[in-house]
Amino acid sequence: MLFPFGGSVVPVSRLKFISKIGVEQMGELADSLDDPELLRLENLDTNLRPPQSALDFTKQAVDDDAANSYLPFFGLDSLRQAATELVEKTSGQHYDWKTECVISAGGCSGILNVLLAMLEPGDEVLMTDPIYVGLINRVRLAGGVPRFVPLIPSADGWRLDTDALAGIDPGPVKAALMMSPSMPSGAVFSSEEWQAVIEFCEKADCWLINDSAMEYILFDDRELIHPASFAGMRDKTITVGSASKAYRMIGWRVGWVVGPAEFIADVARVSISDVVCQVGIAMGAVATAIQDPNNGIKACVDKWQRRRDLLLDELGDFDLIPPHGGWSLLIDVNTLGMDGAIASKRLLERGNIAATAMVNWGSENSSRYLRVVFSNEPIARLRGIGQRFRQALG
Repeated sequence: MLFPFGGSVVPVSRLKFISKIGVEQMGELADSLDDPELLRLENLDTNLRPPQSALDFTKQAVDDDAANSYLPFFGLDSLRQAATELVEKTSGQHYDWKTECVISAGGCSGILNVLLAMLEPGDEVLMTDPIYVGLINRVRLAGGVPRFVPLIPSADGWRLDTDALAGIDPGPVKAALMMSPSMPSGAVFSSEEWQAVIEFCEKADCWLINDSAMEYILFDDRELIHPASFAGMRDKTITVGSASKAYRMIGWRVGWVVGPAEFIADVARVSISDVVCQVGIAMGAVATAIQDPNNGIKACVDKWQRRRDLLLDELGDFDLIPPHGGWSLLIDVNTLGMDGAIASKRLLERGNIAATAMVNWGSENSSRYLRVVFSNEPIARLRGIGQRFRQALG
C-alpha cells in the first residue's frame, strides 16, 4: 500500500512507480499528536497571511453568483491578464493573454497538464536531484521518465553539476523541468547555470518547463532570473506559476500556465478534460493579490530569511546546506550514521519536532537528507531548536 488509506494490492501500471511523498504520513502523525509544543517543520505551510486585499475579495466573491460557475473554463480574464503581465515582468517577453495563458487549479495541476500535453510514453524529463517527489510522480503519471542531474551541496549552498549535465545524452529528453528556487533544497540557479540548462535544451531541441512557484522568495538580495529572458527561449519555455507560495494563498488552489500559443492550446485541451475549471471564488482574489502593490511579498521574504538565518546559526553543528531561497532547507544526516527516515523518527520521539525524510525525492542519494521547513513557525518558537536537534540526533 502506498498511502495511509490503502490501495490496490496490484496497482495499475501507471501507479507502479508512483511513490509516497512522506509528508502525508508525517503530517497525519503530527496532527494526531495534537501537541501545541510540537514544532511543525514537515509541510510547506506558512503562518504568514495572504494579502488583505485578497482576503477581502474572497469574502465578497462568496456572495457573487458569477463566481459559482464553470465559466470561464480557462480562467477569469482579469486573472489571465494579471498572470501574463507577471510573466512578462520577470521574463522581459510579451505574451498574448487571450491565447498564451490558461489558469490551472494550482501550480502542480498546471505542471501535470503541461506534461500530459507534451510527453509521449518513454520521453525523458530532465530534473535536478534532489527535487520534489510530487514533480517526479507527475512526470511518471504522464508517461515520462525522470532523468536526474545532481545538485552539488556545499557549505555555501547548492550548485548545479554542469559537468554532469554536459554528459547526459540529450536525445531522449523531451523537456527540462526546472525550479529556482528549487524545492526542497532552496537552490537558486545563477545566470551561468541557467545558461548551461538552456544550452542543453538547445542540443536536445526540447521544452523548458519553468516551475516558478518560488521565484520571488530569494534571499541575500539574489537576482530573479527567468529562463525565457535568454535569447531564443521565449517560444521554448513554458512558465507554470502559483499563488500558493509568494502570495501565501495555498488553500485558494490557483496557478497559471504561460507559453507559446500553439502549445497553450494543447494545455487548454488537457485542462478542460482534467479539472475542467478552477476555484471560482478564488481567481479574482489572486488577480487582486498579483496587482496589489501592498501584497506583502518583500516583508514576508524578509521574515522567512530571518528564520532561515536562525536555523543556520542554531543548527551549525550539523551538515546543513544553506538555501538561497524558498521555504525549506536540507540537512545531510548520513554523516551522523543514519538516513533521513531514522532522523525523522528520532526528532519526533526525542525532540518533539516533525520533519520529513527525503526518501524518493530524487535518486537513491536523496534518502540521506532530512527536510526542515521554516515557513510555518515564528522565530520565537524556532529558538532553541539546536538543543532539541542535539538531544534527538547527537
